[in-house]
Amino acid sequence: MKNNLSLHTIARIAVFIILSFSIYLLFAGHNNPGGGFIGALMAAASIVLLYISFDLKTIKSVLPFYYPYFIATGLILAMGTGVSSVFFGYPFLTQFFKYATLPILGEVELTTALVFDIGVFIVVIGVALLIITTIAEDDA
Repeated sequence: MKNNLSLHTIARIAVFIILSFSIYLLFAGHNNPGGGFIGALMAAASIVLLYISFDLKTIKSVLPFYYPYFIATGLILAMGTGVSSVFFGYPFLTQFFKYATLPILGEVELTTALVFDIGVFIVVIGVALLIITTIAEDDA
């Protein structure tokens, strides 16, 4: 399975499509179904697809991430969103939003829920891939 060209090609295309949809779910999540959790599960599934189609050693050399750092960074980001509202005298995790006009994108909504979702996204990717790679390394 190491030299299966068709599997490698299809996996690369599928990973691109899955990651694109994952990012869409992340950004659409605070107003529609989706968000950081489901988007991160899809992103983690795409990375697992790479681990399956290639091998663990190859993908770890291409993507040399230390997943506990992902977990810590995401937790700091998500918790920072909640704590920041307390500093302004509001309850924990109060959402703030504002509309801004950007040169290319036009009018966009800036919201703290998106920052929280990005924190959740990073945590879930870190946890899911840490668990999966730990199990995969134990079998090797």
